[in-house]
Amino acid sequence: MGRFHTEPPGYEKGAWSDLQGAWESLRQAVVDALPFPEAARLLFHIDEGMSWESVREPENMRKALLLVHNIAVQAKAPAEVLEWIEAVREDFDEVMEAIKEGEAR
Repeated sequence: MGRFHTEPPGYEKGAWSDLQGAWESLRQAVVDALPFPEAARLLFHIDEGMSWESVREPENMRKALLLVHNIAVQAKAPAEVLEWIEAVREDFDEVMEAIKEGEAR
């Protein structure tokens, strides 16, 4: 018999919600800073990191975040973009810790 999914506990909802908000703020920071070198590539990979496929498979999100970071550093992206990348990384780490502790997923 199939397993029924229930609504996630409060901590999980909060951690995932914070992560989604950080990705959205990062995307907005890139849009606000346009134009700058590699901005289009950053937007593409940010969208990949925020995609449903990445939420279902966090390793894909980790790869997208690393790629976004590397592109932004090499392109000398504005400071606010780099700050939001760090915020995404911190929130991602919190979600991964919650998964590890069995509080998420």
